[in-house]
Amino acid sequence: MKDLKRDIYESLLEWKKNYSGKVLEVEGARQVGKTYIISKFARENYKNCIYINMAQTTGRDFLTCLDTAEQWKPGEIRVEKPIHKALELFDKSFADTEETIIFIDEIQESARVFSLIRQFAREFQAHFIVTGSYLGKVIEKGYFLPAGDLDTITLNTLSFEEFLDAAGKGEVYNKLDLYGESKPEEYEEVKSFYKIYCQIGGYPAVVKKYLETGSIQEAQKEIGGIIHIFVQESERYFDDILQMNLLEQLLPAIAQLMLKEKKGSSDLVKELSKIVFHEDTNRVTKTSINHAIAWFYRSHIIGYCGKVNEGNILNVTPNCRFYFCDVGAAFYFLNIAGAAPSDIEGIVNENFVYLYLKKQAESMMIAGNTPMFASYQKGELDFFVNSRMNYVNYAVEVKAGKNQGKTAMQMLRDGKVSYIYYLKGDTYGGCAGKIITIPIYLMGRVAFDRESE
Repeated sequence: MKDLKRDIYESLLEWKKNYSGKVLEVEGARQVGKTYIISKFARENYKNCIYINMAQTTGRDFLTCLDTAEQWKPGEIRVEKPIHKALELFDKSFADTEETIIFIDEIQESARVFSLIRQFAREFQAHFIVTGSYLGKVIEKGYFLPAGDLDTITLNTLSFEEFLDAAGKGEVYNKLDLYGESKPEEYEEVKSFYKIYCQIGGYPAVVKKYLETGSIQEAQKEIGGIIHIFVQESERYFDDILQMNLLEQLLPAIAQLMLKEKKGSSDLVKELSKIVFHEDTNRVTKTSINHAIAWFYRSHIIGYCGKVNEGNILNVTPNCRFYFCDVGAAFYFLNIAGAAPSDIEGIVNENFVYLYLKKQAESMMIAGNTPMFASYQKGELDFFVNSRMNYVNYAVEVKAGKNQGKTAMQMLRDGKVSYIYYLKGDTYGGCAGKIITIPIYLMGRVAFDRESE
């Protein structure tokens, strides 16, 4: 099977081309392919690549070399550049030039090495990339946070476009007209792959399993395996056995909350507490749940969605909804929660749109630290978008059939939004004045750049 093409490769090339002298930190959940894609980039773009994994023997070997380089006794001459010396001891081919890259994987396993990032950035010509699946650990005491010496990019699970490319359907997708002008059979072909993607998501191992077997069930088993390993590995960072048990309970509980809280909640922890434990027990506290949620968030398993109150972009309540950072994981946990197929489909469709809005929020193309939904006159809007390209407000509704969002229409009439985007699975798209209908699987090509009239 050919390698999975990842869009982040272009970002890595851009980082090298416009090198700022900073260490590059690549974030991302476990099993999204960080080690593979960075190793590929390093091999293909540098003359010399040094790989150190702080969770394996290479990490222990490097620490031993660092100890040797830093050893000093009275009367002896100190090593002038101990980190350089340590790298020379670790790999005889090391040369401190721009054609050398040092890739330190799972750096969160060593507070000592993580705290060297500032020196990596300021004392070397060689380039450094660091990564780890559990970088949330660095908030612990003993880690020096090197603000100003890091560039950061995030590797997510495969997007729908990357999935289509792996399946050999990328060209069909790219040629589809957003508003229904392509051939019906072309829309239907991409739609059929969208239905598969919504059930398996974009973890590389899961996508590969599906492409090898053609079985959604086998791919979903792979998701279960990834989640199981994630929970097991996460437990190493928690001292309390109750917290360890909480990790397993909380992800299905988050899926249940996604089903229950259509209008969001200003206290997600309180709502999760009602699901996870009875109020007459204090064995699991709100602090414990907060800690676990923060862990899932920092591990790129879940994301937040804010709420625009009464359609006013200046009146926002943060963190009122959860979504998963992979639609396959969302499907998996909604299934565990016992949701009806129609409910699973609706939430997963929303989650799909959320992930694209999250990318736009992170690149500051739309307002907010996270995507946002809206409340208005006792109604609810799936997503509220304020474009930072032209400062126009958009209502985004994820709908099935011919259902029209009453709240979206009211907000349009009242001037709270300038356009409505309906994202549907059973449409080829079309425009009717300020109402735009687009196939949901083309969400990745939606740009909120229409001028207000």
